Amino acid sequence: MSVSKRTTSWWAGSTTRARLTALGASAIVLALLTTSVVVWTSPGNPVSVAIENAAEDESADRAVVQERNKLLGQVIALRKSLEKVRGDLSSSKAEVAGIQQDLWSAQGELDAEGSGSSGGGSGGGGSSGGGQKTPTVSTPRQPAFKSTPAAGTPIVAPTKAQIVAPTEPYFGMYTAQAPFNWATFDSTSVKIGATPSVVGYFGGWDEDFRANAVTRAWERDTLPILTWESRPIGSKNDLINEPEYSLPDIIGDPAAGVAGSYDDYIRQYARDIVSTGLPLGIRLNHEMNGIWYPWAEQTGKGESINGNRPGDYVKMWQHVHDIFEAEGANNLVVWIWSPNVINRLPATHKTPEYLANLYPGDDYVDWVGLSGYLRPPFDAPEGTAYDFDFTFDSSLNALRNLTDKPILLAEIGASEIGSHKAGWVSSLFTSLQKPENADIIGFAWFNLAVTTYVAGERATNDWRIDSRADSLAAFVDGLALPGSRFVVNPK
Repeated sequence: MSVSKRTTSWWAGSTTRARLTALGASAIVLALLTTSVVVWTSPGNPVSVAIENAAEDESADRAVVQERNKLLGQVIALRKSLEKVRGDLSSSKAEVAGIQQDLWSAQGELDAEGSGSSGGGSGGGGSSGGGQKTPTVSTPRQPAFKSTPAAGTPIVAPTKAQIVAPTEPYFGMYTAQAPFNWATFDSTSVKIGATPSVVGYFGGWDEDFRANAVTRAWERDTLPILTWESRPIGSKNDLINEPEYSLPDIIGDPAAGVAGSYDDYIRQYARDIVSTGLPLGIRLNHEMNGIWYPWAEQTGKGESINGNRPGDYVKMWQHVHDIFEAEGANNLVVWIWSPNVINRLPATHKTPEYLANLYPGDDYVDWVGLSGYLRPPFDAPEGTAYDFDFTFDSSLNALRNLTDKPILLAEIGASEIGSHKAGWVSSLFTSLQKPENADIIGFAWFNLAVTTYVAGERATNDWRIDSRADSLAAFVDGLALPGSRFVVNPK
């Protein structure tokens, strides 16, 4: 039995029909291919746009990755340099400090790249804690951060005369690493909705002048204020005897033609300021009326500190000032004489006479300052209001009896211990609006947490603005008080 061969396809009933169907299908496929080519090659088609966008995104991502890798490489190299220098016993503390500051700067840029904002890092945490209700905080305006000028663009700064007599009061801040790393400085600024106009930092006499501190500050329209301490930068705060840095050693004996041991250092420092060409504030050997620094003159019992004699502090200040004058640096330096508030000083150091004997004279000072903190122990009589008046009034009266120079609250803060901080902050801003305090041209807040001993017990004083929600709220509300002289968001 023979079987005939099937010559038709499943989709056509005859050979002729199959051929015609195949030709039609081929035409449809060709038309689709032609249409696809036109769509894919047209410049505005969605597919082309998507591909171009993806390519641009990929290119941008590569640029970000390359920049991050570059910064990461700098951080790693600086860390290695820091470890090498620390391991070299012949290296100076100044060299270590210089590398540390460069590391902070590179790490700050790396943090900013990672966060996508100018204010990396974390703040102090504003948790109210203890089951307390979180206070209502008005939403602060975003601070107007200044962009860094392009390479080669000259940095513009006000004159010394303009700085000394400001049209608005200064709001300054100290953070752990600014002006070498702005991360904490900026993140705190965002929380309070204000851009500080002053950045405070510290330097020792084993360090050369740090021009980059001044340039980095003025790139952001911010006045740098250096607290310049005549001791090594790494010295501990409880070390008051440093014989190599005694006041007689710094002064020398000009009458006998004997130069001070640090004359060459001071002279070069002044020349470097002139070479930088930008103004700064210098708070030289602050809190000199206390008993805790090696440039103080006497203990509460009348004993000498660090070999210093009564009258040596004024001679030291005038000696340094005179060298700066000879080098032309005083046209750029705002000299800030800044004692401590007298509340808790020994009785011998609270007198107007003691303070007056430490004042170099109006010809040697541009501003007078105060260091003032609300800190434990809180041992005042029951019912005492721990407010602005409690901390500052007696000291402000003493300053005003001494001189009519502008007053800067050059280093201030309040501890969370005792639960008085929020009220103290509120009283700060209300008091600054009083007519009798019109000569106070601003303040600089010490925005750090420091562990120390209080009445023999180890404790941490959290001076940070955002230490708790109620403290932060008091600060935000204080800056924005009706009639406030502070420019909350300078342009």
